Amino acid sequence: MTASERTLWHHLRPGLDGLRFRRQYGINAYVVDFYCPKKHLVIEVDGPSHDNPATKEYDQVRQREIEALGIHFLRFTNQDVDNEMYTVLSTIRSTLKKL
Repeated sequence: MTASERTLWHHLRPGLDGLRFRRQYGINAYVVDFYCPKKHLVIEVDGPSHDNPATKEYDQVRQREIEALGIHFLRFTNQDVDNEMYTVLSTIRSTLKKL
């Protein structure tokens, strides 16, 4: 896990609004950063390596394939997690309520 992923995991590990998360969770041939099985929500934290055009394309294909299983996605950057944790957690909570 990256430093940003560890920071977010610190908030997700005990559960968020009574919901449990798993980290580095396998879905078909892919491993996602965080997954809430009860709400079918994936949370990805993207670092600088995700700016590469080939990686962006891979991420899009991967996300579409996972979404085809009825799973929802949230993506944040390392900077979001490092500098805007309140906003990140608020977005996650808001999304969880809608699902």
